[in-house]
Amino acid sequence: MTALAHPAAATDTDGHDDRAPDPVTLADIRTAADQLQGHVVRTPLIYAPRLSDMLGCEIHLKLENQQFTGSFKDRGSYVKLLSLPESVKATGVIAMSAGNHAQGIAYHAQRLGIPATIVMPENAPFSKVERTRSFGARVVQSGETIDESFQVARDLMDKEGLTFVHPYDDPSTIAGQGTIGLEMLADQPDLDTIVVPIGGGGVMAGTAIAAKALKPDIQMIGCESDLFPSMYQAIRGQQPSSGGSSLADGIAVKSPGKLTRPVIERYVSEHVLLTEDEIETAVAVLSEYQKVVAEGAGATPFAAASRLRAQLAGRKVGLVICGGNIDARVLASVLMRGLVRDGRLVRLRVDINDAPGILAKVSGLIGQTGANIVEVYHQRLFHDVPVRRAEIDCVVETRNSEHVREIVEALQSGGFHARTLSTLSADGPSQL
Repeated sequence: MTALAHPAAATDTDGHDDRAPDPVTLADIRTAADQLQGHVVRTPLIYAPRLSDMLGCEIHLKLENQQFTGSFKDRGSYVKLLSLPESVKATGVIAMSAGNHAQGIAYHAQRLGIPATIVMPENAPFSKVERTRSFGARVVQSGETIDESFQVARDLMDKEGLTFVHPYDDPSTIAGQGTIGLEMLADQPDLDTIVVPIGGGGVMAGTAIAAKALKPDIQMIGCESDLFPSMYQAIRGQQPSSGGSSLADGIAVKSPGKLTRPVIERYVSEHVLLTEDEIETAVAVLSEYQKVVAEGAGATPFAAASRLRAQLAGRKVGLVICGGNIDARVLASVLMRGLVRDGRLVRLRVDINDAPGILAKVSGLIGQTGANIVEVYHQRLFHDVPVRRAEIDCVVETRNSEHVREIVEALQSGGFHARTLSTLSADGPSQL
C-alpha cells in the first residue's frame, strides 16, 4: 500500500498534462443518470454489519453485481451506445472484453437494435462467453490476452467498417460509470471514503469525478491486482510488468486508460496492490459472511479495506462491488479453499498398524471431538511405509484451527502419530 504523491510539475516525461480538464463533468454524469433511468438497475447501497465489525469501520456495499448482466458495465455501455449516430447504429459496433464489457455491450445493443461483434480472449470463462452469445452478439474468440483481442478487434473494425466501443477510455462510458458515485452519495451522504477497483480506470474515473464534485473532501482509494499494476505503474513512470493469471480478471488490464489516468492521478489518494491470496479471501468472506457473490475484481475493495483497516478505523466506507460474474466452478473452489485457510477443513495423516479395527478406532477418536470426516484414503501400497504399517489420510470438517489441534491431540493420546497436511496459510475470516 502506497499513498500517491501528486507530481509537482504540470507535465511529465510522457507529455501528460496534470492540469488537463476532466474528460466529463458532473453535469455530464447527471445527464447520463437521466438517460439510464429505466434501462439499468438502480443498485442498492447496503450496510454490512458483520463486515463492519470485522474491520472496525462502517462498511457500505454498492452492489453492482445486481445489474442485469452482473456488473457496472451496463451503465457505460448503454450511455455510449445511445450516443452513437443512427448511421453507426445501423452498421454495427465491435468491442473487446474478457466478459463484463462484452455482456454490457451485447445486452444493450440487442435492446437498441444495433448489430454487435465481441472479441473475447480464447481463455475467457465459458459462462461469460455463452452469456454474451445469448444476447445475440457475434462472439469471436481470439488471442490469449485482452491486448491481443484488442488488435483482432481493430482489424475487424477496419475490415468491416464497424465502430469500436472502448471499455473504459471514452467520455460517454466514463459518464455512465460515474452515476455510481451520484447514487452512493445520494443514499449515504455521510460517506467519507469510497474504494473502487482499477483496471483501465473507467469506473474509478467516473465515480471519482462525481464524488469529488459533490463532496470535495471525500477520500478515493483505488485497488489493483499486484499481477496487473498497470495504472499504478503508469502514474509513477515505472516499467510495465503486468502479466499472469489473476482471479481478478475483470481488472487484469495491461494498458491503462489515457483519459482515465489523469483523473485517477488527481483524485485518488491511496492506491493498493493486492495479492491473489487477499483477493481470494475477500471473495470467500463476502460470500459466506455477507451472502454477496462477487467476482475477483468485485471483491478487491473489501480486500483493500481489510489491508487498510487501521487507517479506516471509525470511518464510513463505501465499497464498489463492481461485478459478480464468477464462474461457478471457480467460486466453489474459492469457498472450499477458504475453509482450508480458516482451519475448518483439514487433511490429517495418521500412521497406523495394518490390523483389523484400527480404522474404526481412528474414526471414533475423531468423532469424539465433534469433527466430521468427509473423506478417508487408506494407503498401503503407494507410501513408503513398512509392510505391516499403513497411513490414513482423513479430510475432516472442523470448527476452527483450535479444533484441529484438539483432534490431533486426541489421536496422539490414543497412541497414533498424526499430522496435518493442509498447505494453505490460515489468513481467513478468523484473522480479519
